[in-house]
Amino acid sequence: MPYQTHSQLPPAVRSYLPGHAQVIFRQAFNPTFHAHPGASRQEEIARRIAWAAVKRRYVKSEPRWTVRL
Repeated sequence: MPYQTHSQLPPAVRSYLPGHAQVIFRQAFNPTFHAHPGASRQEEIARRIAWAAVKRRYVKSEPRWTVRL
C-alpha cells in the first residue's frame, strides 16, 4: 500500500530513519508499488527498492542512520 505521510510508514522505518530518509523511502516505494500492479510480491519489491534508495544516501552508524559523506 502506498504511503501518503510519515505516520503511515511501517514502525521500523518511522522509528529508525531521520525525516529526510523517510521522504526518500516514500518517494521510492510509492512509484515502485504502482509499477508492479498485481504482482504477488508487489509490496516486497517496493520495500526492497525503497531501502536501497535510502542506503544510497544514508549509512547505518549505530544506533542511527546518518548521511553518507
